[in-house]
Amino acid sequence: MTGAQTVLLLSTGAAAAIVGSAGGTASLISYPALLAVGIPPLAANVTNSIAFVAAWPGSALGSRPELSGQAPWLRRWAPLTAAGSAVGATLLIFTPATTFERIVPFLLALAALALLLQPKISAWVAGHPASSSRLLLPSGLAIASAYNGYWGAGSGIAILAVLMITTGQHITRSNALKNMLLGIADVTCCVVYILFWPVDWAAAAPMAAGVLAGSVIGPSLARHIPGHILRIIVALAGLGLAIRLWAES
Repeated sequence: MTGAQTVLLLSTGAAAAIVGSAGGTASLISYPALLAVGIPPLAANVTNSIAFVAAWPGSALGSRPELSGQAPWLRRWAPLTAAGSAVGATLLIFTPATTFERIVPFLLALAALALLLQPKISAWVAGHPASSSRLLLPSGLAIASAYNGYWGAGSGIAILAVLMITTGQHITRSNALKNMLLGIADVTCCVVYILFWPVDWAAAAPMAAGVLAGSVIGPSLARHIPGHILRIIVALAGLGLAIRLWAES
C-alpha cells in the first residue's frame, strides 16, 4: 500500500462515514475507493465491512442526544441483528456470491423506494391492526442484517427503511438506531470474515481510521437537515447505488 493509496483510503473512509452516519449510503464512496487501489471486488466488500466497524463507537458518540432512552430497545433487537448478520456472512463465505449479487440491486431499490414512500406506508400500517405490523420489524431486521453480512453495500438504507416504517420516530432518531444496529451487524459479520477469510489489513486500517473520525461528525450534520429532505436524499442515493450495481452485474 503506497502513501498515496493510504491517504486516499483515509480520506474516503472519513467522507463515507460522514455520509453513512448522517443517513446516506457510505459504500457509494468507500467501496469504489477500495477497488481503485487494486483490491478485488469480494475482498473489497470484506475490507469495507471491517473498516466500518470503527463507525460504531464514533456514531454512538455523535448520536448521544438521539440515543437517550433507547438502550432497552437496542438490547431487545441486538441479538436478532447479530444472528441475521452471522447468517449472511456465513453464506458469503461458503456459497457462490454470483446469485446473490444479481438480486442485490433489486433489494436495494426496494428498500430505497420503501424509504421514499415511508409516510404513506406508515399511514397504512397505522390503519391496520397492530398484529399485522408486529412481524414487520423483526422480519425486516433479520433480512436487512443478513443482507449486511452477505453484501454490505446499502444495508444501512435497508435497516433505516425498516425502522422508519415500523417505529414512527423522526428520521434522526431512526438514523441513530440504525447506526447502532449496523455496528452490531458489522462486528458480528467481521468475526466470521476474520475467522474464514484473509483480510487486507493494510487497506482496512487507514480506512477504519477515517471512518472513526467521519462517523463522529455525521450525526451532527443530520440534525441540521430537515427530516423529509434527508429521507428523500437517502432514498435517491439508494436508488443510485442500485442502478450502479445492476449496471455492473
